[in-house]
This record gives sequence, structure tokens and C-alpha cells, in this order.
Amino acid sequence: MGINTSMKSTGEPAQRGLLIVNADDWGLDHNTTDHIMECLVRGAVSSVSAMVFMEDSERAAALAQEKGIDAGLHLNFTTAFSAPVRQSLLAEHQGRVSTFLRRTRFSQVTFHPGLMRSFEYIVATQREEFARLYGAEPKRLDGHHHMHLCANVLLTGLLPTGTVIRRSFSFRPGEKSFGNRLYRHVVDRILARRHRLTDYFFSLPPLAPPGRLEGIFSLAHRSVVELETHPRNPGEYRFLTEGGIFGLARSCPIARRYDLILPGTRSVRPDLS
Repeated sequence: MGINTSMKSTGEPAQRGLLIVNADDWGLDHNTTDHIMECLVRGAVSSVSAMVFMEDSERAAALAQEKGIDAGLHLNFTTAFSAPVRQSLLAEHQGRVSTFLRRTRFSQVTFHPGLMRSFEYIVATQREEFARLYGAEPKRLDGHHHMHLCANVLLTGLLPTGTVIRRSFSFRPGEKSFGNRLYRHVVDRILARRHRLTDYFFSLPPLAPPGRLEGIFSLAHRSVVELETHPRNPGEYRFLTEGGIFGLARSCPIARRYDLILPGTRSVRPDLS
């Protein structure tokens, strides 16, 4: 899988045995935030990745602050900002970047020197807005549609050193081509030089066959595993809120936060009542 099993940015080992279920798109809109909140209350989700400059970003941030929800920044390069108050310069830069990234399936791995300033502005502005809404710079970052791993972000060091960054998807040999797996391995090696990574990263779907998720959860007995979910999708929402995830995760409790804590320390449970 090309798995990194150490926190190379600090020289400290990753905590053993941690299953993190992270919900993306917190703050995208009212419905998405509410669906994620219900999953958090039920203990089916550990943490969230928050979008800024979206229609529910302000309310979502207030909820996170009030309830002690672990939130990272979900960088957005591809979906138009929907907040009532738009920053025209930000929208202009994002429009150029979005057009490029959506042009072909190879755009993500292609470095565009003419868009360096736009990428830099988009990342800096969203980091500043997150700090305004959440009271501190994000300690964890990932990307909408995983575009935080595009060449223009990865090769110019736009993500703050020492932060937790979402790694590439993990695949078993044979699930993807050798070239695909090699590329993901290289990306993770680049990330590990400056950032903290989990050992594995998977998406929650497909939910069938059950053996797939059972295999993923079993990895969390000895490794740090992040499972990405989008509770606005009906199938994932039902799986998380109707107990399906707990039936499969019986012997591997879902983490209460995303924190990559060291052995012997404890995370604090958020107040979701």
C-alpha cells in the first residue's frame, strides 16, 4: 500500500490502534452540517473537515466552538463559494484554479506555473478565514475532492509544516495499477517530510461487501486509520446513524477526536449534548 508508519516530521512513532472516522464538508450547507452533527452525537464520527466561505460556515463554526468538535480545514479549490458575502478576488482566483483542475483527469498531477499566485492566495485566504471562525490556525488540513494533493499545492509547500495532512488513499496490491500505487507512494513520501500522517486512509463507501470494512477496521488494532465519510449521502448517513458502523467496529472503538496523540495520553470527549 505504500504505507507510512511513522511521524517523520517529528521523529515520534504514530499512536498504535486508532480508528478515526472523519466527516467532510462541515459547513457546506445547513443540511450537511445537521447530518454530520447527528453522527457526532451518536458517536459514529470522530471529527470534521470544515469548509469556509460556504453558506453554513458561520453556524457550523459556532457549533464546533460550543460543542468542542475537533475541526480541521477542508481546503476548497473546485466548488464555488456560497457564503452570502463573497470576496470577489478570492472567487476570481478560485475560478481560474477550478477551471484548470477540472479540465482533465491529469490536471491534479500537472504543475501550472501561471497559477502559483492563485493557489497561494486561495490557501492563505481560507486559512485566515478558518482562524477567524475557529479562533486558531488549523492544525489539520485536507482538501475538497482531495485537491490538497495537487501538484501546485504539494510542490510549493503551501501547507503549514508540522500540521496533520490527509495522505493518499491506501490500496492493496492489485487494486490499482503499479504506476498509480507508485505515484501515491511518492506523494506520501513528500508529505511525510513536513507533515504528520496517519498510517492508512480509506473512504467509508463502498459499504458492500462487509468484509471490506471489516478488513479496514482490523488494521486499526495496530495502526492509525482514517476513514473518510460524507454523511450528506443517504447510504452513508443511514450506516452511521442506524448502528451499522458499530456492528463492524465492535472490537475497535471509534476515536473521539482526530488527534494523533502519543501513547499514555488521553483525548477529551467533546460535549455534544
